[in-house]
Amino acid sequence: MIVDALKARIQDAMKRRDSVASTILRLALGEIQTGEARLGRPVSEDEALAIVRKLIKSNEETRAIATDDEQKKTLETEILLLKELLPASMGADQIEAALAAVKSEIVAAKSEGQATGVAMKHLKAAGANAASPDVVAAVKKIRG
Repeated sequence: MIVDALKARIQDAMKRRDSVASTILRLALGEIQTGEARLGRPVSEDEALAIVRKLIKSNEETRAIATDDEQKKTLETEILLLKELLPASMGADQIEAALAAVKSEIVAAKSEGQATGVAMKHLKAAGANAASPDVVAAVKKIRG
């Protein structure tokens, strides 16, 4: 579970005296614990992963507008550390193979958006971890 991985990585970062890692990992754990307090129950693995993804997105947005090179470097390090917590994402070729079962529906869809919707629904039902841009690329390849 991601919470256990976070706790282990925080301890490791503290032993290595890596302040950037321990700070961002503690922040992630704190956000998950805040989510649990708000819900009044432990968060699911998917909810915890969503919290980490939100932190990554926030750091990416901040990095895009940052003017200080040191701040950008720190944000890039934090983003990499957070991404390590996420399960490996499928590549475009793997996504295309996973969509073989719904290929005819994707091809028959009236628009790229509808085809992508069919693909995302199928992948989500299968429990696949795929980034949206990769799904869009796979759908375009399938549709020719």
